[in-house]
Amino acid sequence: MEKAQLVCIPLPLMGHIVSAVEVAKLLLTRDHRLSITVLILNLSFVNSNQVHNYIESFEASSSTISNRLQFIVLPEDETELFNFTSSIEIQKPHVKEAVLKITQSKLIADSPAPRLAGFVIDMFCTTMIDVANDFGVPSFIFFTSGAAVLGLLLYVQKIHDEEKVDPIEFKNSDAELSVPSLVKPFPAKAMPSSLLSRQWLPVLLDNARRFGEARGIIVNTFVELESYAVESLKMSIYPVGPILNVGLDGRNTHQEIMQWLDDQPPSSVVFLCFGSQGSFGEDQVKEIAYALECSRYRFLWSLRRPSPPGLLPSPSDYEDPQEVLPEGFLNRMTGIGKVIGWAPQVTILAHPAVGGFVSHCGWNSVLESIWFGVPIATWPMYAEQQFNAFEMVTELELAVEIKMDYRNDSGVIVNCNEIERGIRSLMEHDSKKMKKVKEMSENSRRALMDSGSSYCCLGRLIKNFMDDLT
Repeated sequence: MEKAQLVCIPLPLMGHIVSAVEVAKLLLTRDHRLSITVLILNLSFVNSNQVHNYIESFEASSSTISNRLQFIVLPEDETELFNFTSSIEIQKPHVKEAVLKITQSKLIADSPAPRLAGFVIDMFCTTMIDVANDFGVPSFIFFTSGAAVLGLLLYVQKIHDEEKVDPIEFKNSDAELSVPSLVKPFPAKAMPSSLLSRQWLPVLLDNARRFGEARGIIVNTFVELESYAVESLKMSIYPVGPILNVGLDGRNTHQEIMQWLDDQPPSSVVFLCFGSQGSFGEDQVKEIAYALECSRYRFLWSLRRPSPPGLLPSPSDYEDPQEVLPEGFLNRMTGIGKVIGWAPQVTILAHPAVGGFVSHCGWNSVLESIWFGVPIATWPMYAEQQFNAFEMVTELELAVEIKMDYRNDSGVIVNCNEIERGIRSLMEHDSKKMKKVKEMSENSRRALMDSGSSYCCLGRLIKNFMDDLT
């Protein structure tokens, strides 16, 4: 049977690369005719160490599909710092050269290489559609977030281009918008931070304009979670999620944390974690600490030191968190709570002691919480997280709110009373909401099983790739 080669071009940030590789693994597991090459764009402003460590870890695994999944790190080009669009654009010749080598190579001696069947391109890398066109193959966009926010992005692009609406004017607005991918009116103050930024708005709009040129859009969601949003999108989409890397086991590498959780009663611990870029200033840290102390709930808190202003590196761990916590806090909380640095989030969410998750609402974290049936209290910070918080709290009624429209660059301090109220609402486990979360958890797992909604969408996607070769 004819074999097919796909080229995958993710944005070289961990949240995008890991999701893209998980999609690749799903495709390769389903159809042994497929091979996939992941091209790693070498961007000067990205922390490449994390990416390289991830690739080395993957290649060292004994995965049965690893011989059909290869990574190629492209050469780096000097470009103006933070000029995102030109940084991607300048990589096109390297992509073209790499794909030429792939198509001309031999899989084994005297055996023809698989035929190029298509490109899977990150939502931020749509300029690579041009390269796919040069090779005469279709492009598929990989949208790493949910269907509803895809609908919002297309809606904003439409009103910007056709009605000359400047979405940045929605900042701090009390307006409510009728977004086609949402049932309920959307408060403009929950607009994603990136759509309110003069730096990032053009990047998002330029990419959104090209979505229609692709053969289809692969979305990290599942029909049962976002049925209305999926139906509202008048284009060819493939909801194949939840796309998660839940096979990671941090128990061996974080034994102290896991032992502490083992000693706690079921569903008794509130877990606070704000993503790889999430951190707070000292004043906000103290308000969180006061709220936890007043609530008296058991807690596990991933507390990170902010990066210096103007630098890209991720937050780091404190050598001694007491320097930012209220005096005596750790002593008073002995036996009740634990403050940690970086957290093995998946392993913690999977633990039966965890009963609630205070989260920044990154889409991967939202899907992980649903997968493990752990309800969320929303505290968004950047990117599209404000929208995700609105969708979870108001649209889908699967979460509770701490501060739905918080932005990490706003200078706002959320006071301890608001935080405590949110934590209590989260941990008191409203029976109706808890039932919905557990049902959605079951739906997320069924979606990936044989004959599940995402399983069938993945089959349609593979058929689309292979049909062009016959």
